[in-house]
Amino acid sequence: MSNVIKLLPDSVANQIAAGEVIQRPASAVKELLENSVDAGATEIHLVIKDAGKTLIQVTDNGSGMSAIDIRMCFERHATSKITKAEDLFSIHTLGFRGEAMASIAAIAQVEIKSRPEGDELGNCLRIEGSKVISQEPCSCPAGTTIMVKNLFFNVPARRNFLKSYNAETRHILEEFSRVALINPEIAFTLEHNGKTVYNLVKGSLKSRIVAIFGKVYDQRLLSVSQITDILNISGFILKPEFAKKTRGEQYFFVNQRYIKHGYLNHAVTNAFSELLPGDSFPSYFINIEIDPSDIDINIHPTKTEVNFKDAKYVYAVLQAAVKQSVGMHNLTPTIDFDVDPTIEAAFQNPAKGIVKQPEIKINPDYNPFESGKGISYRDSSSFKREKSVQNWEKLFTPTSQKEERQEVSSFESSKEITDQQDTPHSFFQVHRKYIVCNVRSGMMLIDQQKAHERILYEKFLKQLQGKEQASQQQLFPVEIYFSPEDISILEELMGFLKTLGFILEKELHQYVVKGIPADLNDENIQLSLERIIENYKTQNAELGIDKPIRLARAMAARFSVRSGESLTNEEMADLFDRLFACQVPEQALDGSKIIGIVTNEILEGFLR
Repeated sequence: MSNVIKLLPDSVANQIAAGEVIQRPASAVKELLENSVDAGATEIHLVIKDAGKTLIQVTDNGSGMSAIDIRMCFERHATSKITKAEDLFSIHTLGFRGEAMASIAAIAQVEIKSRPEGDELGNCLRIEGSKVISQEPCSCPAGTTIMVKNLFFNVPARRNFLKSYNAETRHILEEFSRVALINPEIAFTLEHNGKTVYNLVKGSLKSRIVAIFGKVYDQRLLSVSQITDILNISGFILKPEFAKKTRGEQYFFVNQRYIKHGYLNHAVTNAFSELLPGDSFPSYFINIEIDPSDIDINIHPTKTEVNFKDAKYVYAVLQAAVKQSVGMHNLTPTIDFDVDPTIEAAFQNPAKGIVKQPEIKINPDYNPFESGKGISYRDSSSFKREKSVQNWEKLFTPTSQKEERQEVSSFESSKEITDQQDTPHSFFQVHRKYIVCNVRSGMMLIDQQKAHERILYEKFLKQLQGKEQASQQQLFPVEIYFSPEDISILEELMGFLKTLGFILEKELHQYVVKGIPADLNDENIQLSLERIIENYKTQNAELGIDKPIRLARAMAARFSVRSGESLTNEEMADLFDRLFACQVPEQALDGSKIIGIVTNEILEGFLR
């Protein structure tokens, strides 16, 4: 029998390793930036072209490399960080595996120039697909410049699996933010296709967060600090009212290394219990300083996962630190039990007298539905009852001939439903979540939030597929600051937003809102656009959905009435009419039901 097991050539082995370490251009950006940080750089400049597919260039003023080191850094498992197995448990640097540079060189055309501070000349090395093309002395500044050109040039199949231009750019911005956030003592710049995206000066962690995510974060951040014998926790959390619909702004660092850790995320989420809606996620920027011997960071090729020796202890300290931060800023709701009036009066200041109970004046003749007064509603359009009720018959598809006879007799025409809703008090709310009305077969329940989302979704989708809607000019244009990642999403949606009636003009990292849809009456346009972007990110997770559909869903989620909101009888009737005018009135956007009927038989069964 012939032998079949053979050693792989180094070039093939490096390409396999590259598949684990370098998954996309952003992976190469991460490795190169971390190497610059480890080199002791105080200034790092990143240049990318075509979302990193054409060029990734990192220049730093770090320690530089000698002629031998510049060649050795591209060998597999060549590193200056460890010499023996015990060193794996005392690592204080970011890169230590010795695989990143070899992996990049295996799938790209790389040119590196480097000069140590004390040397007169530096060295230039060119390498393609793990093959050294040339190495020679050169004149260059102290530090290192690495150019990675034509990533995946020799593995076109991998290149075909890359996402869209905007998606890959967002991944690069995210990796850049992770490194820049936790190293505020280093100045960073990012240039994409000749335009400066970031110019971050040295400063504190808070100033770095504000520089990356916008000036509005200056008032949204709460500091977190906890010192124990085993670990130190520091950083910031966002106030609960600014929670996001996605997990985007959740940053954990261990010894200044970005990590992902579901268990610790649960600790922060628990600390915000009863302060956040069920569909929202807290935002945080937290660094944990701990003895390297108490963690294992050698469990994942990209080094984004760690194991803690005592994860339960870390969980408890982290949760306590976040709770303390929330409590110190008086964000935790207090419970006021009934107080004896005589005790309460004893603490009043006699000089000021007894505080008079405020009076509320009510005009019993006021009618908000009179002509010219209008109604402020979440879709910002006044309520107008539509007598034409369509598609109602879809809701009552019979499952048997007996049921069919019952339903036909119960719903002979749409006029019967219209007539019922014209009777006084034909609608009422249950727990400010469900709209209830009578039908002959029993009682109909409508989920008000799902119903309004369906109405707005079909409305916005129809607008996006038609001609441009009218805009109302802003008397005072609103300046809104967005992170570069959010700006890339806005640029994706700009044509669609213009169709809806938004007029936005870009100025560096901010947009000036000069017009909004004519039927939109939202006082906080910045919050609305932020929520639209967040909802769009959520919808973006579903593959195969077109942009207009995702945007229509995002808009509907933002402007729909919520569970817990009180509606008048007229508002409920209008919602009912408009729901049954939809193409698919019975199905919510998430696939669940909007409408349910509790039959007379079920109702009677409760009293037997």
